[in-house]
Amino acid sequence: MVRGTSPYIAGGKPVPHKRFTGFKPVEHHSVKANAIMKILLRKNVSKLGIIGDVVEVKGGYARNYLFPSGFATHPTDSNIKALAGARKVAELERSEMEAALRSAAERLSGVEVTIEARANEDGVLYGSVGAKEIAAALVVEGHEVEPDQVKLPEPIRSLDHLTVPVMLMDDVTADVVVWVVRERQEGETDEKQGSEDAEPVSESDEHAEATPE
Repeated sequence: MVRGTSPYIAGGKPVPHKRFTGFKPVEHHSVKANAIMKILLRKNVSKLGIIGDVVEVKGGYARNYLFPSGFATHPTDSNIKALAGARKVAELERSEMEAALRSAAERLSGVEVTIEARANEDGVLYGSVGAKEIAAALVVEGHEVEPDQVKLPEPIRSLDHLTVPVMLMDDVTADVVVWVVRERQEGETDEKQGSEDAEPVSESDEHAEATPE
């Protein structure tokens, strides 16, 4: 390099160059990840479909979860044909399950359950009643219900009664009535009942009992 010259000058002449303005984001990756693509389900997937269904999902969901987990594959003619028999079986099973759940919903509709809980004088609970407690109360009454099927908007935090939907499947729902009442203390009912059943004692009776014969 000639003394006194800039490293950007060759033979005393400036060398053209572009100013570095930073790395540009690669946009095509995110576009591909969010693009909708068709897939073929190899297993039943809740809220998506049954084995053999061709459905549309986001590319990222398919490549990052459904494909690696074995839930789906590419909808080629050979793959669709290979799963045709399994799809017929799945359709029959789904039809039988829907019929059973609709029957269960009819039996469940209008059922009332009572849940006892501790509360203060204003009726505010020391805690709350949620889907888990409601499902347990329904099971005691002979209905097979899971907590995630109880669609309670928010936990119950006071003595109350309300209608709560129970979703057995996507389009099968039954409404139940939930009563939240104050928890009875041990012996409270018996003592109250005993005092109500006792006959009143008159003053003459008390005097007769106190006077010796």
